[in-house]
Amino acid sequence: MSIVTPGFHGRGRPAADLPPGQYLTEDFPVLSAGPTPRVPTGSWTFTVTTETGREYRWTWAELLALPAETVTVDLHCVTKWSKLRTTWRGVPLDTLLADVETAADFAVAESYGGYTTNLPLADLLDGQAWIAYSYEGEDLTAEHGGPARLLVPHLYLWKSAKWVSGIRLSHDDEPGFWETLGYHEYGDPWREQRYQGD
Repeated sequence: MSIVTPGFHGRGRPAADLPPGQYLTEDFPVLSAGPTPRVPTGSWTFTVTTETGREYRWTWAELLALPAETVTVDLHCVTKWSKLRTTWRGVPLDTLLADVETAADFAVAESYGGYTTNLPLADLLDGQAWIAYSYEGEDLTAEHGGPARLLVPHLYLWKSAKWVSGIRLSHDDEPGFWETLGYHEYGDPWREQRYQGD
């Protein structure tokens, strides 16, 4: 995970309804740390692991059988681009965590390929996060995190882990990949929490 591929050029136009320091883009830039994992849906699983080590697991077919939502959200990348009114379909984390017994306060999203990012568990609940498998009515491509990615649109996009394989719950806040390299622990775009100390 030592290569960062920006996949876009230039800047769009600023807009008044964007978080501070952001500019509007019409395309969907691709940024990745390392190679793009190609995960067949036949072997894909999503696992929630509690702080006690108990596991709750779903196959691809089981995920698709759960109640899903279509949501239209704005995306804000820490590299300063924003894309407005993007439409996704996926399973709310509220659904996946409904029967999970936990006293944890924090979560670490884990991905195929080894990427991780940390979040307060509260930011995955109450209609704020999804395991998304469709973008703009099409299957989510590998470049954008398919077959499924975490979608947490109220935070900077690095918190919406691509190629998600699971959520590990914890009593302690454990920094993920970018957080250990100096990115902000939380990542609120409206407060410009890009880097540690912001």
